[in-house]
Amino acid sequence: MKKTIGMTLAAIFAAAVTLLPAPGTSLSAAGRDYISIVGSSTVYPFSTVVAEQFGKTTKYKTPKIESTGSGGGLKLFCGGVGVVHPDITNSSRRIKPSEVELCTKNGVKEITEIKIGYDGIVIANSKKAQRIKVSRKDVFLALAKDIPSGVGESLIPNPHKTWKDVNPSLPNIKIEVLGPPPTSGTRDAFAELAMEGGCTTFGWIKDLEKKDGKKYKAICHGIREDGAYIEAGENDVLIVRKLEANPNALGVFGFSFLDQNADRVQGSIVDDVEPTFENIADGKYPVSRPLYFYVKKAHVGMIPGIKEYIGEFTSDKACGENGYLIDKGLIPMPAQEREKFRKDGKDLKDLSL
Repeated sequence: MKKTIGMTLAAIFAAAVTLLPAPGTSLSAAGRDYISIVGSSTVYPFSTVVAEQFGKTTKYKTPKIESTGSGGGLKLFCGGVGVVHPDITNSSRRIKPSEVELCTKNGVKEITEIKIGYDGIVIANSKKAQRIKVSRKDVFLALAKDIPSGVGESLIPNPHKTWKDVNPSLPNIKIEVLGPPPTSGTRDAFAELAMEGGCTTFGWIKDLEKKDGKKYKAICHGIREDGAYIEAGENDVLIVRKLEANPNALGVFGFSFLDQNADRVQGSIVDDVEPTFENIADGKYPVSRPLYFYVKKAHVGMIPGIKEYIGEFTSDKACGENGYLIDKGLIPMPAQEREKFRKDGKDLKDLSL
């Protein structure tokens, strides 16, 4: 019996060792000759186009990309160094200090940050329905878990059932918003830009940010869990289908996806600004955010083609003002900013928060 257990443990150890490269051996020689990418569902379509172009025009294999959400991708990315871990993660928000700590803890100590452009977060509905015009305050009062009671500095559980309950000028339809889960960068950005933007219209809550940041964030970012907000996963295609099936519902996703489905859905006007390419590019649209990807420097030179992939993604032909990603809905950065991140990618500059 002891001999059998000993043999089993030896076999497990031998199998585990095969997952790691031998000393002096590249990661690719140990079992992977393609770039592995995970992360944001918003950045996914852009990175997919870049990957296809990269595979067609270089000697390297087309990278494999998995849409896991920004939070899920960073967790995988920060899991460690080696072929079982991804080389790059896409993100529709900036990496958090806690995620950098997780990376460091697991031996991922050198990371390069690349910003690729901007995106707007839209609150859309079916083209079969009336277009909605809301303020960020309306959005907060519709979707926050707790809202001001109107008496002193107190809160009550959100009582609003219809949009008309929130604002008499809005339609008398049930509040039903399909949106991404907590692992999504779109959800994080929606909470920060739309929910918090409406939350801070209440002076006493805004003052809380300096007095009690934790409570402030809980109030401004807390989304109700009574069915008014429905987590629809990371699949934006599914949200569009559900919006078509239910014209009274609204959906939350990136502008690029709205742009690709403009024949089926329409973006709501937020704070009197329409979600258009031009309005996001010049900063008028209030619910917009930067998009990123992060590179694990330990894998560069070991997994083939990473530096070349970075070069393709940051090139003017991809993310410049007339680049092929602009046709997919990416909002380009100003030329000076594009040049900065192109240089950061070329130099594999270390992340600095």
